[in-house]
Amino acid sequence: MDALKEIFLKNYKLPDYYFDAVDLKFSLGEEKTIVHSTITVYPRVEGCTSPLTLDGQDMKLISIKVNSKELKAEAYHLDSRHLILSSPPSGKFTLETVTEICPQKNTSLEGLYKSSGNFCTQCEAEGFRKITFYQDRPDIMAKYTCHIEADKSLYPVLLSNGNLIEQGDIEGGRHYAIWEDPFKKPCYLFALVAGQLESRDDTFTTRSGRNVSLRIWTPAQDLPKTEHAMYSLKAAMKWDEDIFGLEYDLDLFNIVAVPDFDMGAMENKSLNIFNSKLVLASPETASDADYAAILGVIGHEYFHNWTGNRVTCRDWFQLSLKGRSHCFPWSVEQLELAYLQCLFLCQEFSSDMGSRTVKRITDVSRLRNYQFPQDAGPMAHPVRPHSYIKMDNFYTDGRFCTMSITFSLLILLFCFFTKAPNCCFFVIVYSLFFGLQVYEKGAEVVRMYKTLLGSQGFRKGMDLYFKRHDGQAVTCEDFFAAMRDANDADFANFLMWYSQAGTPVVKVSSSYNAEARTYSLKFSQEVPPTPRQPLKEPMFIPVAVGLLDSSGKDMPLSSLYHDGKLESVASNNEPVFNTVLKITKKEEEFIFSDISERPVPSLLRGYSAPIRLDSDLTDSDLFFLLANDSDEFNRWEAGQLLARKLMLNLVADFQQNKPLNLNPKFVHGVKSILCDSTLDKEFIAKAVTLPGEGEIMDMMDVADPDAVHAVRSFIKKQLASELKEEFLLTVKNNRSSEQYEFNHPNMARRALKDIALGYLALLKDPELTELALDEYRSATNMTEQFAALAAIAQNPGKTHDDVLADFYDKWQHDFLVVNKWFALQAMSDIPGNVEKVKNLLNHPAFDLRNPSKVYSLIGGFCGSTVNFHAKDGSGYKFLGELVVQLDKLNPQVASRMVSAFSRWRRYDETRQSLAKAQLEMIMSSNGLSENVFEIASKSLTA
Repeated sequence: MDALKEIFLKNYKLPDYYFDAVDLKFSLGEEKTIVHSTITVYPRVEGCTSPLTLDGQDMKLISIKVNSKELKAEAYHLDSRHLILSSPPSGKFTLETVTEICPQKNTSLEGLYKSSGNFCTQCEAEGFRKITFYQDRPDIMAKYTCHIEADKSLYPVLLSNGNLIEQGDIEGGRHYAIWEDPFKKPCYLFALVAGQLESRDDTFTTRSGRNVSLRIWTPAQDLPKTEHAMYSLKAAMKWDEDIFGLEYDLDLFNIVAVPDFDMGAMENKSLNIFNSKLVLASPETASDADYAAILGVIGHEYFHNWTGNRVTCRDWFQLSLKGRSHCFPWSVEQLELAYLQCLFLCQEFSSDMGSRTVKRITDVSRLRNYQFPQDAGPMAHPVRPHSYIKMDNFYTDGRFCTMSITFSLLILLFCFFTKAPNCCFFVIVYSLFFGLQVYEKGAEVVRMYKTLLGSQGFRKGMDLYFKRHDGQAVTCEDFFAAMRDANDADFANFLMWYSQAGTPVVKVSSSYNAEARTYSLKFSQEVPPTPRQPLKEPMFIPVAVGLLDSSGKDMPLSSLYHDGKLESVASNNEPVFNTVLKITKKEEEFIFSDISERPVPSLLRGYSAPIRLDSDLTDSDLFFLLANDSDEFNRWEAGQLLARKLMLNLVADFQQNKPLNLNPKFVHGVKSILCDSTLDKEFIAKAVTLPGEGEIMDMMDVADPDAVHAVRSFIKKQLASELKEEFLLTVKNNRSSEQYEFNHPNMARRALKDIALGYLALLKDPELTELALDEYRSATNMTEQFAALAAIAQNPGKTHDDVLADFYDKWQHDFLVVNKWFALQAMSDIPGNVEKVKNLLNHPAFDLRNPSKVYSLIGGFCGSTVNFHAKDGSGYKFLGELVVQLDKLNPQVASRMVSAFSRWRRYDETRQSLAKAQLEMIMSSNGLSENVFEIASKSLTA
């Protein structure tokens, strides 16, 4: 490994040279590929004579010319990472290079690589430097032309960005295609695909009347599974026009599905490349979660056409601006300042396609289970990081998360069966598997703009943003300024969200003055110290609030006192039932006037800010909110708060060897929700799912995996036993013999039925086991068949083994379904499962070079509280050894895996010692990559 260099935001400098046009010519071969690059270069300041430094790795320089003249060796310097022109011409000039690369040997899947018989590229964040010498940074935007030559029989389809302007045959059985992209773009958006593919073709008519050709490319045998993907693309295009007025700007949009892809998907201009998992679907082979993920991620990547492509980020510190989405299907609801905005868009889009409340619950669960623990650990960083060693480590988005997570059933099914909230692998979309989550929190920042400004104000800000910055590489401040200026808004210290790491902790206390008819809410906020940031400033925190009267109705709100002033909260002189309090200081008080009785406050409605809230609500208040709150998210949240309190109390009892007893009021609360026919069924499925083991461990001073797992298992079994008849009725009432349909009512029905079946299977009753077997055998779609399989697989024994074997025999020829099979076994909490997972590494269907298979098997194992955190250290040893192996093949994947060790100090001394030993072993490995070094070293030294 070369000497490591940490990159700092404070050291950003404008480039000395820009590129105007880039002409690339690829001669694809079976052993090597020749790349001819011609770049038009011009200095930022006329007369500049500074050296021109180009990035380049893992390639052989054949020739270099400036203005058509071959350069002498002394005119440039070449090392393993850079090509430096010592004295380039003082004005505009042409730089030509010829390089040789070996895509067949590129197991990192960055740059140009060959896999499964096809050539493919992945250039974000810094993969283009593995293709040719270039200033590999996002603020270098140029127009590209791409000429591709290849053997016609082996690679009949040749694709790149933009429009196809010429194609034809050449001698030797080869052919060529020339693509031209009329829009300037950074090199990370360059794409090339060559292979034996066929396309599903369709068209989309824009609101201005242009016809856009749409093509989804896959191997011929997979073409029937692309119908839903095409529907999703057209839905996203229409939604973007209807909601944001953004029309597609070219005449062709291509999507390519490939099985070997580091990311879930990549938004390359007009040529999106997807992991097959996020394109291919049929009712028999894909679950509701898969269908939803395809809908969300295709929407997410399409939305990048404007937020990320037309307007991109100036440097990689602004990544949140282009916040990729963890788009698990049902709410693509957040834009991005390049990326951030896109995640927000993705969430809004998905929300509009299904249940907005359920999507919000999914997003917040993911944030709490991944982002918050990271905020409290050695890898804590702001939405806009201050520094990095390897930019790839900051990709925590739907492209990975959905790829790995959604290849199972409904996320809430995994939450029930496998404590998914504890497993970075199994909660959606939307972060990178064990990566640094810039996107999740970034999307929440964009959401806060909308909370503060409203939908119309947010749209005004977006319109101004595009008007100012189309075709530019921008910063977080540019997005902030557009939102502020378009609405003449005062955002005070809002930019702190981009610069301060950590999760704000907000405490609130309340009091009621019956004589004055006033109700007070006192807030205090604190941001805990994080690495390199021991001292923090107050944040700008929007807290959406409603007040409930004794009948459970929202109380009208007209005015409040704040900072010594009486402020109106009415709208058009009419009282409101929900208002947003702007917390900007360390301590603040808001006093509502004309409050006729002591209310119960509904705080942080819709989860209006990504914070930890500590209120003085009593258990009685929470049960009241659970039954009455008009804000469905807060109704769910009240139940979760009660469950967390219950679980923590039972954990303490377990640790003291006290008998475990389940509070009857809690059982009654679950029963009342389960039997409430007025509630959305998907919401019920979420509401009767307990908080994950990781979430509970994160609330403990010393995480105790054994105690938390025992308590959660106890509660689930008790609920199954005491509510057996209700769960049986739920299964019966939610069966359907109708043909599979992917829509919200049917998804919700299946989700609720499958959760109920999972509870019942825990009882190990022969009749209930037979019920699960009947559901497995009679299922006509993957959602219900896999749910039944997962229910049966909870209990070891012959039935468990037979059903798993039957499932593999049936689906062994579908690699995406086999990935589900790997994941289900890997995340099992059957003690000693590490040996089974080791054996599966040698299974003929497993390939350590395929990221999706790694995420399924190894990532799934890391989600098992019992086995990954086994007291004997066997789980840690297993992962440590595999990280070293993976690092030689694919450093990005290896770094995501090693992140499972990042919070080793949270556990008891025995586990700390065992995990630390594995991190030290990894650090001592020869040839360690930058990706793994950054994660492992920070984890050790924090």
